[in-house]
Amino acid sequence: MSEIKKLGVGLMRLPQKSGNATDIDMEHFKQMVDLFLKRGFTYFDTSYVYHDGVSETAIREALVKRHPRESFLPVSKFPTFQTPAEDKVEAIFREQLKKCQVEYFDFYLFHNVCEMNVDAYLDEKYGLYDYLMKQKANGRIRHLGFSAHGSYDVMERFLQKYGSSMEFCQIQLNYLDWSFQDAKAKVELLKKYNIPVWVMEPLRGGRLANLTDEEKARLKTMRPDEKIPAWAFRFLQSIPEVTVVLSGMSDLEQMKENIRTFQEEKPLSEKEMKNLLAMANEMVRKIVLPCTACRYCVSHCPQGLDIPTLLALYNEHCFTEGGFIAPMALSSYPNDKLPSACIGCRSCEAVCPQQIKASEAMADFADKLGM
Repeated sequence: MSEIKKLGVGLMRLPQKSGNATDIDMEHFKQMVDLFLKRGFTYFDTSYVYHDGVSETAIREALVKRHPRESFLPVSKFPTFQTPAEDKVEAIFREQLKKCQVEYFDFYLFHNVCEMNVDAYLDEKYGLYDYLMKQKANGRIRHLGFSAHGSYDVMERFLQKYGSSMEFCQIQLNYLDWSFQDAKAKVELLKKYNIPVWVMEPLRGGRLANLTDEEKARLKTMRPDEKIPAWAFRFLQSIPEVTVVLSGMSDLEQMKENIRTFQEEKPLSEKEMKNLLAMANEMVRKIVLPCTACRYCVSHCPQGLDIPTLLALYNEHCFTEGGFIAPMALSSYPNDKLPSACIGCRSCEAVCPQQIKASEAMADFADKLGM
């Protein structure tokens, strides 16, 4: 994998002519592709489901038909949103090759290993792992890995079964989630399996490119000339396990700026890293509940709810102002273990060292989710 430059382009947020996800501005995208290749970058990350299924087609039109095959690395993923029955696995994979108009994928992933699909991924009756390993053996997949938005425990389950065959793993990693989503522990887990890290959401959906004036001022005191979005990338340049950083670039100017940033490595000093992570923790504390997962509450809950885990998901949902991570995780829960199962007895609150009003949080969570 030595041929890969660290910056890759994620094709989930392509330029559009209208609000319709399938209405991609192909001329604009072609300019982006041409610039990316001209500057020596080659990694193009798409998926069966991005842009309602049109992202793979865009790869064909803007990249495959217009540039030598050896000049780029097309990447796609098996969709978690489809039932992984063996006949469907083969049909989807063949469809992906056809849509992209390639004979093989340089990189291919199990898409989004998480709470709602890990059991199916690990169940041998579906044949997904065996089929993808067969495609690797016959050359239609050069490198096989997985992406994960799931918890540490979910990732560990997947790695315990398939870790020896995985060549890379793509996780949500940025200076905010280093502690907030325990990304640091996930990096250490992958290091244990000698699996290099691919990064998604380096800017946390744009949040780390749009800091408050106070937050910007703190960063400017350390590096006056560094652009604010670049701090997220400098953070990732400071983590040895990171091999590829995917950025979902929506226009040519974003791409130009990211290319300028990655033209040089400028990792953070120990002092800069400490100050940046302290700022990230303060950003989180302004919004989230201070649960330390001591689990005193669990033994006092008559409903048997995993309150610390539910509060962690509540914090994520509140900080992100919605998003898919909490609903995705909770889709694997039985109804009697959801936030809506809280009866408001406040037994947990009587023993909480942080004095968290968990019953109020569960009611608000259930209301936000509509569950």
